[in-house]
Amino acid sequence: MQKSLNIAQMPHYCKNLVTGSPFRVLNLYACLGGNRYKWTDCEVTAVELDPELARMYQERFPNDKVIVADAHQYLLDHYKEFDFIWTSPPCPTHSKSRFWAYGKTMPVYPDMKLYEEIIFLQHHSLENQKWVVENVNGYYEPLVPAEKRGRHLFWSNFKLPNIDKKDITGKMNFDSKHEPLKKFHEIENFDYKGEQNKLKILRNLVDYEVGLAIFNTARGIINRSNVKSLSLFDGVF
Repeated sequence: MQKSLNIAQMPHYCKNLVTGSPFRVLNLYACLGGNRYKWTDCEVTAVELDPELARMYQERFPNDKVIVADAHQYLLDHYKEFDFIWTSPPCPTHSKSRFWAYGKTMPVYPDMKLYEEIIFLQHHSLENQKWVVENVNGYYEPLVPAEKRGRHLFWSNFKLPNIDKKDITGKMNFDSKHEPLKKFHEIENFDYKGEQNKLKILRNLVDYEVGLAIFNTARGIINRSNVKSLSLFDGVF
């Protein structure tokens, strides 16, 4: 007789229910892991081009695999290896703040890597793989429809959760002060010695509660799909 599965009774969803392997996550343009901060019971590969940020990320998340590389190329080469992909391509060329400050005097082309990754994942992601692309709410209408959560836009292949949370990081960014942002993101050691602007690094971090809600939604969908697949086989459990 086939035994039914109650996903609520499965601890932490930490395993892929079909393969028994860890829940594999790819975190691209990882920075200091604002989105990743509260993720648990998963195997994370983080890709960051700035070696100083990579060092700080590794100190913050010692169990993650951290790779210093071009995240855009890494996605193309390794996307098939993961259950869930989060990518946050560089946002300055899309942002309202840069457009308002320098759009007339120093205009730049929008970095189209953002849309390259969205379109690539829309058409090449695996059947039971979930992904999300995050960026700022830009100065133009998105070329591909997006969902807005807080100050950010998201593109994904699953329905994002409604996050009932007041976004307070916008005012922190406007005030341009390090300490409130460090406190909000729970960053104790911020000893960055690289070439990027420290305030910009802190301002670009995703609210970790938003990151957690999206992560848990993706993992829940994948696990429910795996349970449904397993239910097709008699005598598995």
